[in-house]
Amino acid sequence: MKKLIQLAFFLFVAAFTACKTDPANKNAVVDPVSPAAAKAQLDVFRDTLDVRWKTMIASDDAKIEATTQVLSELRKQPDTNATQVQQLTRANERLKALRYNQQSMAASERIDAYDNAQDSVLRAVYAVALPASGPVNETVQTLTENIKTADNEVVGYRVRYDQAAKQFNNYLKLHESEISKIGGEYRQLQPVPLFELQQ
Repeated sequence: MKKLIQLAFFLFVAAFTACKTDPANKNAVVDPVSPAAAKAQLDVFRDTLDVRWKTMIASDDAKIEATTQVLSELRKQPDTNATQVQQLTRANERLKALRYNQQSMAASERIDAYDNAQDSVLRAVYAVALPASGPVNETVQTLTENIKTADNEVVGYRVRYDQAAKQFNNYLKLHESEISKIGGEYRQLQPVPLFELQQ
């Protein structure tokens, strides 16, 4: 009986030790300053950045598409200036090519140029779509309100993106030594630009 108890104790200790050292064990404790922990944290920050960027760009794409639909509706109206609508359609179609990306936005003038181009298109579209006098097409009015709502959300999207970007950049700075040990693409990571103007 005594040998049986000793054997049971030995098996328990062996199993417990195996659980603690098994790399496949998901409950294993990871050293918070290890390269593995740095990689996991960076992946979280990069995923957050990616989601916030894609959400912001999707909203902007939807705004451009709604503008296209407004212009298409206006083209059907007999009293619309066809030349003006055509010019606005071309200007709206050029917007995506003018838009900054996550790297080019480091030059703040790229952001300003895009914002100015889009504001110019939208102001002209509003003037045609929502005249001060006369009837307004219901579809055009609904689409225009959607555009205005999306336009008002731009600042919020940029603030949320910057929050994620600052976390990412700060982590890169504070954990440079751990990140350098990860190797591969992680060693090449650089701070990302912000919408917020740097002092």
